Amino acid sequence: MVCGGFSCSKNCLCALNLLYTSKLLEVGWNNTNNAKQDIERNLNCCGFNNVSEADTCLASCVKLQSCRPCAPIIKEYSGMVLRFVGGIGLFFSFTEILGVWLTYRYRNQKDPRANPSAFL
Repeated sequence: MVCGGFSCSKNCLCALNLLYTSKLLEVGWNNTNNAKQDIERNLNCCGFNNVSEADTCLASCVKLQSCRPCAPIIKEYSGMVLRFVGGIGLFFSFTEILGVWLTYRYRNQKDPRANPSAFL
């Protein structure tokens, strides 16, 4: 459990591989239909790698003709999220390691108020 959480946290902090992350985001972009319009409207961008001048883009930058592609913006947000999740995961991994160490260290400690022969 501790090793799994630690390796997951390490992968989040290392942001996997930049090329792999880019391909993963592009596959997600290509396989969604409803979310594209929401992403374009909320992030004020059009298209993934290239700005598409199609009528399907609902971003407000279309009127000003100053739209940017969505890929760099999404990569920036995903990088922030991966760093945040990785930091939280590392915190809990080290907390688990501390818990295991404390359990191992104090598991056989006797209670001085108890009957001394009860543990023998």
